[in-house]
Parts: sequence; C-alpha cells; structure tokens
Amino acid sequence: MIERQRRTTWIKRTIGFCLIISEDTGSLQKSNKVDLFPKVSCSIKCPRTLPNKPEFSSSSDSCPEYFRWIHEDLKPWKETGITRKMVERAREVAHFRIVVLNGRVYFEKYKPTFQKRDMVTLWGVLQLLSFYPGMLPDLDFVFECGDQPVTQRSDYGKSKDSIPPPLFHYCGNDSSFDIVFPDWSFWGWPELNIWPWDNLKEDLQQSNEMIKWTEREPYAYWKGNALLGESRRDLLKCNVSKKQDWNARIYGLQWALERRQGYKTSDLASQCTHRYKIYVEGLAWSVSQKYILACDSVALLINPHYYDFFTRSLLPTIHYWPINENDKCKSIKFAVDWGNKNAKKAQEIGKAGSKFVHEDLKMKYIYDYMFHLLSEYAKLLKYQPTVPREAVEVCSDTLICSTKGIRKKFRVHSIVNNVSSSKPCTMPPPWSPRELQDFIERKENLTKKVELWEETQSI
Repeated sequence: MIERQRRTTWIKRTIGFCLIISEDTGSLQKSNKVDLFPKVSCSIKCPRTLPNKPEFSSSSDSCPEYFRWIHEDLKPWKETGITRKMVERAREVAHFRIVVLNGRVYFEKYKPTFQKRDMVTLWGVLQLLSFYPGMLPDLDFVFECGDQPVTQRSDYGKSKDSIPPPLFHYCGNDSSFDIVFPDWSFWGWPELNIWPWDNLKEDLQQSNEMIKWTEREPYAYWKGNALLGESRRDLLKCNVSKKQDWNARIYGLQWALERRQGYKTSDLASQCTHRYKIYVEGLAWSVSQKYILACDSVALLINPHYYDFFTRSLLPTIHYWPINENDKCKSIKFAVDWGNKNAKKAQEIGKAGSKFVHEDLKMKYIYDYMFHLLSEYAKLLKYQPTVPREAVEVCSDTLICSTKGIRKKFRVHSIVNNVSSSKPCTMPPPWSPRELQDFIERKENLTKKVELWEETQSI
C-alpha cells in the first residue's frame, strides 16, 4: 500500500482515462523560432480512434551502417528469447516501463529521473507511433535514464540460466549488456536551452556556412561542465597559460549561472568558430558528441569508453581525430599542429564527421532506428504483453497539455504532425564474426597509426 501511494503521488489516476502527467514548468527563453502550435486536445482522455496503417508512396532506402549494432545489442537474448520474468527483473534498476498494445501506449514510473529524461524519452516513443502509425508491434520494455550503463557483464555467466535482464539505456560500453536507445536530447533539452535536433541541426548548418574552416581560429575548443568526471578536470590543464600553449582553448561552464544569465554564452550554433573541437566524456558518454561533429571542425575525441547508438560506426582519421587520454595536452597540440600543416586533409575529416551527423542522423533515421530496434526486440518476446496494474495510458496531447513554458515549446516543435512518406529504411544484415572483427581491428589500427605519428613525427 505504501509503495502504491508513492507511485500515485506523481499522477492522479482515473480508470479508463488517459490523464495528464504533472511536470515542472521550466523557463521560457526568447527565440527566433516560429511558433507553430498544432491543434491539441487538452481533454483528459486520449483519442479513442487510432490512425490507420499508412500506405507509403515511396520505397525505402538502406539504413545507415550503424543500424547493424542493433543485432549486436540484442544478441544476448537471441537464443533464449525474452520472458516476462526477465523484463520484471530489470525493473529493479529501471526508471520506467512502457507497454505498447494495439498502438496505444501505457507508462509506469518506478522512480524519479534527472531533469525529466523519462518524460522526454516517452515523448519520443509517442512521436514514433505518430510517424509510423499502426506499424509497431506489441511491446513491453523497461528503461534506465542515468548516465552510466548498469547491466554489467561480470554479473552474468555464459550459461542459459544466467541471462541478463533486457534493459534499455542511452549508452553502453564493452563491459555492459544495456540496450542502447536514442537519448532524450533529440527532442530538446529544456534545462540547458538546447533545441530539438531538427531545429538545432539546421542552425548548426547555417553556422557552418557563415565561417569557412580556413577562417576559423586555428585552435582546439571545448566548453562544458568541467566538474563532471576526472577526464574533464584533467582537460583543464591543457588550457593556454603564460608558460605553455597546447593549442587548446578550454572554457568551463556553470549551468546554474548560465541559466540566470539567459544562456547568453552557451548557444551551440555560435560555437562553430574554431578549426578543432574537443569531445571529452563526463560521467559517461555525452550527448554533446553530435553537436561537436556537426560543426565541420575536426572533432578531437579523447579516447571514449562509452558509446551511444551511432558512435560505434565512427572511424578515426576519417570522421574524427583520436586523442590519447593519458597525455591529452601533448596529443591535442600534435593534432592541431598536424591539421594546420595538412589543412586539406583536416578539412576532409571535419566535413566527413559533419556529413555523418547531418545526413545519417536525420530525425527520419532516428525514428527508423527506434522502429527497427523495438521491432527486433518484440520478436524476442515469448509472452503477450499486458498493461501493468500501476500503468497509465499516455498520448501526445496529454504530454503537451501537462507542461508549460520551454518544455511545452520544445514538444510543440518536435511533434510529429505528418505520417512518414516512406517505409522505414531497410535494415542491414548482422555482421559475421569475421566482418565485425575486421571492423574493430580497422578502428584500432587507425588509432595506433596516429599514436605512432605522435611518437615519431615532429611538426
């Protein structure tokens, strides 16, 4: 009874109705974006009539290469399938559960999340169902919203009796089983005034066209919360000083102060001003990677230990330049000196990384990735999902009506008003063991090549 009371403190539930979930207001900032408020029904009921499955007018294209990682992420359950017991074991560490039945969405919250990540992720799932109505199979999955992966491989053996629970998450690493899903920031990050990806990607593209690579500052740039993680604190040592110039310009950012000042110095589209931009992990992976890559600048990646759904397909010296985490300052200086001396090749790397995120990370592909991941996951379910007792039905209208200010503005700007004009892209096949090993070795060899250059060459 106590547990039930705790769960009902965040939502008032009426049987048979889809009710509005209460959220914080957030602060509304001035913007040059055009307000296009769709017609929204603020009734407490979700629409009873669901849209029909669309008839597509155009054929589908092939999915980007990073879709192949879906097969790898779901491999632990390929032979055994996924039982209800497995899913309910995962709730021990999860923040919420989503059940999809006949196109209707039911949401059960287990515990609070940082900055409403759960609600934005739920919003993304609802937009997927609007983009591909009637196409998603019945589902039952749980989600963890923290920064670091939680399902550790070391906790599970190789026997069939030691199968990990399926847990969706924003990132993974080589020592975890977390199923990687697109993060909340694609639909906007109101707490940091970061716009939904479609809007921001357009602004970043315009910024790229304003300042040519050769006209940018010939240094490596990073701005962010330097208190998140040892690697970021260590990066501060690479800043320019009276005694040493490592070719890096590092700026710490205090988000509390930035909010009070109206986000005057944190606009991402205004930060494509240097030839090189540094990516460094925080407590785990960072959503900033796509913003850094989108700038046409050469992305300098400090040896990442975590990945999200698309970054595993990025290649060193092709999409980015690898930075040695054990000797950051020296490695950054070498990268900048090398790039300034080899400007044509440096520009090619910057353009390739930028092209990757602008073309292969279109929102159409984000929804396609979600669609294929959830569809492949549904094939593994060995039971028919049912609505959990404490779950409530949710829909786009109620999530828009449940909030105000910048949260509402971001939802309005990221809402799917039109069904996709084409089918989901065609999934690539799984890698063979040899193909996957070849890819991993290629990535390692390209990184080692740069490390050898740093040891043997002087610019």
